[in-house]
Amino acid sequence: MHGLLRRLFAPRWQHPDPEVRRQALQRLNPEQAEQRQALRSLTQDSDSQIRLAALLALDDCVGLVDSYPHHQQDEAWFNAVCQRLSGREGHTDLHQREALVEQLEEPRALSAVALQGDNLNLRLVALSKLSDENDLIHQACHNGVAAVRHQAAERIEDEEGLKRLLKEARRDRQVVRLARERLNRLRSDAQWLEAEEQQRETLLKQLEQHARAPWEPLYGGRFRHLERQWEQLTQPPSVEQEQRFHQALLNCRKTLHDHETQEQARQQSDERRKEAENTREQLLEGIEDTLDGLRHASAMTVQDIDSLRAQRQLLGQRWQALSDMHPPSETLRQRYTLAIQHYDQCLEAWQRWCAVSASIETALASGDHATLATLISECQWPDALTPPALLGRAQAGLNADNTAPSQPTEDNATLEAHGAELDTFEHLLERGAFKSASRLHQRLKPRIEALESPAAQPLKARLKHLAARLAELRDWRGFVAGPKREQLCASIEALANDLHMAEEALDRHHRQLVKEWKSLGDAAANREQSVRFRSTSDRIHERLAPWRNQLSEERETNLQAREALCDQLESLLAQPAEDADPDVLRQIRDKARHQWRHYSPVPRERSEAVGRRFGTIRHQLQALIDQRADTIAAQKRELISQVSALRSDESQPLAQRIHLTKQLQQQWRALGRAPKGEEQTLWKSFRHECDQLFAQRDAHKNEQAARQQQQLDEMQTLIDEMDSWQPIEASEAATLDRFIERASQLEPLPRNRRSEGMQRRMSGIVRARRERLNRLAVADTVQQWQALMPLVNAHLTADQRYISEGTPSDVDAQTVLSSSLPTAFDEAHSARNQQRHSVAVPLSDADHACIADSLARLRVHLSMLAVGSVRQSDEPLRLAIQVERLNEGFNQERSRDQEVIDILVALLALGPMPATLWEAEVEEMDNLLSRLARVPLP
Repeated sequence: MHGLLRRLFAPRWQHPDPEVRRQALQRLNPEQAEQRQALRSLTQDSDSQIRLAALLALDDCVGLVDSYPHHQQDEAWFNAVCQRLSGREGHTDLHQREALVEQLEEPRALSAVALQGDNLNLRLVALSKLSDENDLIHQACHNGVAAVRHQAAERIEDEEGLKRLLKEARRDRQVVRLARERLNRLRSDAQWLEAEEQQRETLLKQLEQHARAPWEPLYGGRFRHLERQWEQLTQPPSVEQEQRFHQALLNCRKTLHDHETQEQARQQSDERRKEAENTREQLLEGIEDTLDGLRHASAMTVQDIDSLRAQRQLLGQRWQALSDMHPPSETLRQRYTLAIQHYDQCLEAWQRWCAVSASIETALASGDHATLATLISECQWPDALTPPALLGRAQAGLNADNTAPSQPTEDNATLEAHGAELDTFEHLLERGAFKSASRLHQRLKPRIEALESPAAQPLKARLKHLAARLAELRDWRGFVAGPKREQLCASIEALANDLHMAEEALDRHHRQLVKEWKSLGDAAANREQSVRFRSTSDRIHERLAPWRNQLSEERETNLQAREALCDQLESLLAQPAEDADPDVLRQIRDKARHQWRHYSPVPRERSEAVGRRFGTIRHQLQALIDQRADTIAAQKRELISQVSALRSDESQPLAQRIHLTKQLQQQWRALGRAPKGEEQTLWKSFRHECDQLFAQRDAHKNEQAARQQQQLDEMQTLIDEMDSWQPIEASEAATLDRFIERASQLEPLPRNRRSEGMQRRMSGIVRARRERLNRLAVADTVQQWQALMPLVNAHLTADQRYISEGTPSDVDAQTVLSSSLPTAFDEAHSARNQQRHSVAVPLSDADHACIADSLARLRVHLSMLAVGSVRQSDEPLRLAIQVERLNEGFNQERSRDQEVIDILVALLALGPMPATLWEAEVEEMDNLLSRLARVPLP
């Protein structure tokens, strides 16, 4: 068929014109199969409105929802989807509608379904799909189902949303309560977070301050306590706080590590001190053994004196070197002084002997006993020392001449003396003192063998046994010393041939080898090894000569530096400051010790004198430190007593006492440290007294906070009571005044956000209630005016009669009104009657214009009070009235009710009033008064 014919005979719902298709669609019946199929075809039409109409005709809610995303901006589609899903139209099953709502994503449609749905579950499903907080607030405030409102309110989490919900949700108290509780919880959480943040910041400051503090015994414990407190905080720190914490942590650990290093250095120093003490002990035992051997030897020789001198020189050198590093104890110093005294006595006796030895030998050879006695007397040889062989022979010869020969006899005292010497001999053997034991044996052997009495036989047997032990010790020393001497010779030769060793190490190894060689004494000694060892040692001395010269110069420089340090300290001690800080003095003391140790070594011959000088200065400086520390301790005890007095003084205000206590704390910090053992005790006492006073402050603050909280709760209760009170009559203004008086009794409120919010809310409530009372008063005034309308009409009738007839007549209010005339209108009524007698009739144009202006002025004034605006033509009158109101407001502020009364009084007093003027204005004025009389519902 031709296309035109097809179009002519085609159904109208297939017409090319959309309007024709739309009209045909309205006539299609979905109950008939063919027409239903046509409707299904129209659901694919190119016109969106035709597709919408087809889907609505088919009641195809699924198709409607599926097509809705493409037509969200079309209000017809939106209304259709909302009506069908809400159940207001159509016959779609509830479960199917719930499934369709779950598929829907458009917030506007979901919000509409939640508001208009015919089933609670349907509304809740739509609400669960909403995520925007504004939509949730709208549902919580305006939904007609309480369960939906409550569930929407529970999903609001943001603080601004909760504030908005609390402000707008007035119809549901449970929603308001839920919003208030959640808002309070958010604020408490925010306060908790702020408190934890403040605590974290406080811990950081304490940790950083602790990191800058010097080490003390409680340093590690406090550091671990602060670290545990930091770890107990649940809120994660910021990046800056984490960096600060790690930096403070590193600084604290560095302080602990430095202290551990110093402690290890101190322990090593103690070990070196102990080693030095042991070395000193060995040196002293060596020289004491030598001196003791000289007392028990058979005869003193030149070799003994040379050995003693060498040992004395070695003792002096080693003693001074060790004293430069670590001072000796008092016991060792006394032993050293006593040994030096014995050495000096021995050396002086030997020098006197050397001076007279040649003369004594000559006198002994010539038999000149007189000269011999004189020379022995000049020699003054000590009885405790064994004399030289020549001096012994001279004394024996002189004693032989002075005493007659007689048979030697032994007595018990001699035997006991020999027994004691044998005990000494055995003790020396047990100690391994070979030299002293050998000399004592040489002296005892002829004496004990010369004894012939039977009581001397045990002594001889014991001497023989000890002599065998001495021979065994001699053989053992030779057996051990032979290979040792060979080893020492090889070692010193290898040391001399090592050309790359540093001079200091070379000197140290050389001294050690020489010390070991001398420690062997005469055991397994031979000339070849002695010459070999001595020549190699001389080579080393020659090699070390330049280094020793340089070391001597360095020692001289160090000595000068030590003397300069002593001069500085002496000048400081000569004029000490009266308020010298003991901590600064302690630093000077410690730095002086450090510099003293740094300027080492020094020349041995002058080190002892400058050492004694520095020791004296150090003791004086320590005495000054102790004196200043004791003064500070006394001042701190005085501060403790002042804090204690402040704590118990109830006459002064607590705030002033706290201020004075903080000043005392500043004074405490400025004083410095007391003596080491007393500082911690004083600090504990001072802190305890301060803590007691601060505890009173905290208790006072807690009590004040409780009072303030009670005050805020009472104010909140009063505000809630004012909020729930709505005045019904104007006479209830006294109730508002009582509320305001009760609020003034609770003031002043504490300064915080809650009190500011309360004051703003109360101001708003008072303003609203005053406005309502003012409106009620205005309504009462308007009612009074309406009650006066018979009197007004009577006056108008009288005015018309006067204007037309010229006959003045007075209106009696008691006759016209059923009730008494209000006082405010009494004078106006009298003035209106007088106007009829004073104004001439007929009215002139000026009088007519004056009355018309006054009436228009009253109308404009009334329009300003009722509407708040006037017509454009009345703008000059509005400006004039506004100026008058401003001028009157300088003297006193008039209420709205009083202004309305003044207008009505002036209106009643205005006359005689032409009817035309009154009829032109009365309708509008009645409308304005009716508007003023309307009072909004609470």
